[in-house]
Amino acid sequence: MIGRAFLATFRAILTDSAALMLLIGSAILYSFFYPSAYSGEVPTRMPVAVVDLDHSGTSRSLVSKLSALQQAEVVARLPSPDDALRWIESRRASAVVIIPEGFERHILRGEQGTVALYGSGAYLLRSSTALTGVGAALSALGRDAATDQAMALGAPAPPALGLIQRPLFNTREGYGSTVFPGVTFIIIHQTLLIGLALLAATMRERHGPLAFNPRDLLGIALAFFAIGAANVAYFTGFVFWFQDMPRAAGSLGALALAGALFVAATVTAALALASFFKTRERPLQLWIVTSVPIYFLSGLSWPAEATPDWLVLLARLLPTTPGIHLMVGVNQMGASLAEQRTDLLNLVALILLYGTVTIVRYCMPSPGHNLRRPIG
Repeated sequence: MIGRAFLATFRAILTDSAALMLLIGSAILYSFFYPSAYSGEVPTRMPVAVVDLDHSGTSRSLVSKLSALQQAEVVARLPSPDDALRWIESRRASAVVIIPEGFERHILRGEQGTVALYGSGAYLLRSSTALTGVGAALSALGRDAATDQAMALGAPAPPALGLIQRPLFNTREGYGSTVFPGVTFIIIHQTLLIGLALLAATMRERHGPLAFNPRDLLGIALAFFAIGAANVAYFTGFVFWFQDMPRAAGSLGALALAGALFVAATVTAALALASFFKTRERPLQLWIVTSVPIYFLSGLSWPAEATPDWLVLLARLLPTTPGIHLMVGVNQMGASLAEQRTDLLNLVALILLYGTVTIVRYCMPSPGHNLRRPIG
């Protein structure tokens, strides 16, 4: 009977175009179109104009360092600051470097050389990237000049401190690499929830209140679990690799267990919630309204430490909150299951909670309800 319910559920999905698109088609569409918005998340080769009023060997060395930057590209060498301003106003340059007259002379005297750096604030990310890159080049030149001055004065040449930067977990330091791995599991959660609720509401419209025996209910749950597990494997195994997202930091066994618990909690929550829908349109309306709050409650963009305690507790009732923490922790950050035990126990508790609600709603119907076959 479990196998019959399992197959009947898949037949129902395949014959319902809206449910098929939600459960399977939307995952494929999201995997390509959502990350494409962040394909240029790390701007490179931002146009920079240079005004060299010193015309010295040191100023030319600075310009050559700017030309070697990945973040910036010297697109023009202009004769005056007024020309540089016009380049920024016309958006031909994102930043301007002005090297004043006497730049090299001040450095050779052991004095402090000055360089003016201007950036357009019209496009925050472009300007920030250009200014950061140019600032790094200026800092490198400053260290070289300080070393030369120290050697001329007889002081030790090596700097007292060497700085090596290594970004962890998000080596590209991009917004999409931060957000998409977590949003992926909201996508899986929402498509399962809405697709299942859509099918249940359709059946309820046709046949009235639903009731199943425990074996049929288990077969239905296993069918949706298989879809959710396939989505998790598709995103973590292919999409993250194809989109060059942080991935594969944890063990395969830990990832499989974490994914199984997340999908199981989502399916039981979806079954429990689906029992309350009476019309086919309501699940879609719920999707539109709740997706953004679920995202913010997950702690993905706003830390739980800065969230009211009652809201943190409420968020723990959603499978996405512990699910995202667990999946991102294991897959992106290489955390062990022992380190993620709080989220593991949270998901187990949600499976028991929503599983109980599901059994009460479907297997213990009120008088007058007829026991029905699976969704198909």
